[in-house]
Amino acid sequence: MSLKDESMKQQVKGAAEKTKGQMKEAAGDLAGRDDWSADGEMDQAKGDARGKMGRAGEKLSDAADKLND
Repeated sequence: MSLKDESMKQQVKGAAEKTKGQMKEAAGDLAGRDDWSADGEMDQAKGDARGKMGRAGEKLSDAADKLND
């Protein structure tokens, strides 16, 4: 798998994890469960980080492609 493909995969996984975290946080808020809300916030942070890593990998791949041209 190429770096660009892996980067896109990480961006999608990051977005999914962030969405999962938002839903978990909302469920925790509705149920009055601080632990669920905290878990949701952590999932959102992990999703953001994974998405940023994916975008960075994509930029590296683009830069490498320009060097090879």
